[in-house]
Amino acid sequence: MKPHELILRYAAFAALATFANLATQRVVLRLDDSDYAFYLAVVAGTAIGLVLKYILDKRWIYLDTSEGVAAHRKKFSLYTLTGVFTTAIFWGAETSAWLIWHTEFMRETGAISGLIVGYVIKYKLDQKYVFSAPRS
Repeated sequence: MKPHELILRYAAFAALATFANLATQRVVLRLDDSDYAFYLAVVAGTAIGLVLKYILDKRWIYLDTSEGVAAHRKKFSLYTLTGVFTTAIFWGAETSAWLIWHTEFMRETGAISGLIVGYVIKYKLDQKYVFSAPRS
């Protein structure tokens, strides 16, 4: 795959995962707009975005054809682990924006900013630690 194709594909998948994340958050926050619901919305959105992005990345970015529960369990665990640091960036940016402005627009602006930075870092981590070729 050519570098520009990879970048476009990765950006499109990041956008899809971001959309799924924020849509999930909106659904939760429509049901309840309390502070507790905000944190629940962030966690639920993150989970939906994570699973969607893993499925897309595994198949279409890293061209990983491994199958079976054991392979998925290991890779998804590593994928999730690499996401811990990058999720902290995302949550920090989103939460900071929410605490400063208390508006949906700025919360989502903070979320998108954090996700962009996080996804760039996550790509490098996943390439090196999750979907790397086995070392002999």
